Amino acid sequence: MAISETKETVAGGARSGATLARADELLFKFESVLNFIAGIMIFLVMVLGVVQIVGRSAFNWPIPAYVDKIEITMPIFAFLGLSYTQRLGGHVRMEIILKQFKGRSLWIAECFTIIVNMVIIGVLIIYTYDHFLRAFVNGDSTIDGNYPVWPSKLLVPIAFAIMFVRLSINLLGYLRLVRWPDAVPVAIPRIETVDEQAQHELETTGIEEEEERIRSLRKAGGER
Repeated sequence: MAISETKETVAGGARSGATLARADELLFKFESVLNFIAGIMIFLVMVLGVVQIVGRSAFNWPIPAYVDKIEITMPIFAFLGLSYTQRLGGHVRMEIILKQFKGRSLWIAECFTIIVNMVIIGVLIIYTYDHFLRAFVNGDSTIDGNYPVWPSKLLVPIAFAIMFVRLSINLLGYLRLVRWPDAVPVAIPRIETVDEQAQHELETTGIEEEEERIRSLRKAGGER
């Protein structure tokens, strides 16, 4: 009887994990596209800033309504990457209390934090949408260029709605682990340990590759 129950538990965890993994993968593809758009916009804003500085300083030709252009494009790179960052576990986390938990108690605590985040994001969706609607009805525009601001304000509740969907998938992933604590984690952000973070920083900065190159040169010199 115990063996049968164990098999049913493993099978149930695997089935739910497969479904969550598919949902997580589909959403992550969409999040990746949005994050790519946000990255392109950051690059374009940097180019625009260089043109503004060079044009104003060297040719006395500033970009018309430069501040307005930055204002209406800022929500694109400020909010479109929210859900993508949550998927990768890139947001700042306070783990002073959470790191004390293990097993099922940890997953229950993670469920609680996700629910709190969902409540906050839900409230933000309502109020940011009201803010967009007010700007749309009143015809709000920027001061200098008179550009309509409602498109950029609409982007904020949309980004929060995508974040809400991501948090919902995370919550299902944590609830699955509450039910099956020994199952493989699926559809939850993978949080790096301090050692993993340090190793990742070494790899991204190229320090590790440089040290390997120096060791190779020393080894080659010794062989000669």
